[in-house]
Amino acid sequence: MSITKITDEFSEEHLNDEYTEFIQYAVAELCRKRPSPLLKGKLNIWACAITHAIGVVNFLDDSTQTPHVKASKLYEAFGVKPSTGQSKSKQVRKLLKMSQFDINWTLPSRMGRNPMAWMITLNGFVVDVRTQPKEIQEIAFEKGLIPYLP
Repeated sequence: MSITKITDEFSEEHLNDEYTEFIQYAVAELCRKRPSPLLKGKLNIWACAITHAIGVVNFLDDSTQTPHVKASKLYEAFGVKPSTGQSKSKQVRKLLKMSQFDINWTLPSRMGRNPMAWMITLNGFVVDVRTQPKEIQEIAFEKGLIPYLP
């Protein structure tokens, strides 16, 4: 069995296609690290840690979100002790430079609610581009500063 097989099964039961894709991408990123940290340790622990790391960025444990899974249920589903799951998840987030509101790891469906995706510097001030005129939004999009036109 592989890490992605484990995470795909979990995603199919508890998450959605977006999570599946991002988790697979995170596994691939960790495989490309030299040396890959995935070469050491149990597959279920890595599967749990990677899933939890993506979940942390996207507030998976927030019951107002859909889907949502509490961290305790996630650890249980992978058969991992909470302390192990938390420490490996932290390691994954550090290796992949993940943080909450990280636009590189935010699910596309959550991007509109990620305030960091819309912040630009305009005349020396940091502003939310969604409050600016359409012309400025178009320029920011053309320059790749925002993910899409609001």
